[in-house]
Amino acid sequence: MSVNLDRRDFLKAAAAAATTAPGPAAKAPAQPETLAATLYHSLTPEQRGHVCFPFDDPLRSKVDANWFIVPKKVGELFTADQQKMIEEIFRGLHNPEFFDKVMYHIREDSGSLANYSVALFGEPSGKGKQNRFEFVLTGRHCTIRADGDSVEGAAFGGPIMYGHQAGKNGLEPASHPNNVYWYQAQRANEVFQALDSKQRETALIKTAPRAEAKSKTVEFRSKESLVGLPVADMTKDQRQLVEKVLADLLLPFRLKDRKEARSYIDAAGGVSSLWMSFYKNLDIGNDGVWDVWQLESPNMVWYFRGYPHVHTWVNIKA
Repeated sequence: MSVNLDRRDFLKAAAAAATTAPGPAAKAPAQPETLAATLYHSLTPEQRGHVCFPFDDPLRSKVDANWFIVPKKVGELFTADQQKMIEEIFRGLHNPEFFDKVMYHIREDSGSLANYSVALFGEPSGKGKQNRFEFVLTGRHCTIRADGDSVEGAAFGGPIMYGHQAGKNGLEPASHPNNVYWYQAQRANEVFQALDSKQRETALIKTAPRAEAKSKTVEFRSKESLVGLPVADMTKDQRQLVEKVLADLLLPFRLKDRKEARSYIDAAGGVSSLWMSFYKNLDIGNDGVWDVWQLESPNMVWYFRGYPHVHTWVNIKA
């Protein structure tokens, strides 16, 4: 397959994406949208026929736990240079201090990023409002986006999904050993343990959480439809614990996306605008450490299902 890609330009872009600052704290990689544009311009007509779509194509906003946005996998369709570019884009969408854990789950769940799929929406060559362009990578336990703020008022460029099955058995033990995202549930359970008996009764729901049906999983609900305990009804110390939960949820992602997501939450009232719920009927080991829980508001869904292993859906808008 011949690709109209200037190798010097690619290596220059890849090097820029991988550059880190000196000192103990690594600098986040350069904007992955820059590399996504380089990837777009490197495509052959045949490749574009497989992965390029108009920006407003409804496929762009879909999300699921295990799906392929196009039939061709990264390892089937892209050259070695392009695959390296895709890996650097993926790297740039994450917190560099967490990226090794993300790649651990990618390898355990699917072998490598070569077994995922990529689609590109719009064109990166426009100016102003016409410059609407989004890179989307999907596969097992992953839907993630790079949009350069093309999708106004949507954190992460739209709904995302992450998760991990640690080990060969689909039903993980109650302690979820080696699951890279279980720390988030442990932090959420610290909140539950800090609640008094009346608060626990309100927060703990007996029925199943939200319906899981692809993009419907991340649908927003009206304030009147929210369930669980309003964080506004918690004590100051309890709300501080919820702040730690939110920080842990955002931790895996790049700083730009963390800041944008947090700005939308804060504009709506901060953690006090959220409801927190835990689900009794999906408790692995019946140990009272809740595997399934949720933070939500009318403009946020962060739904963590740790049964039988971790699946997490996220949708945050202004």
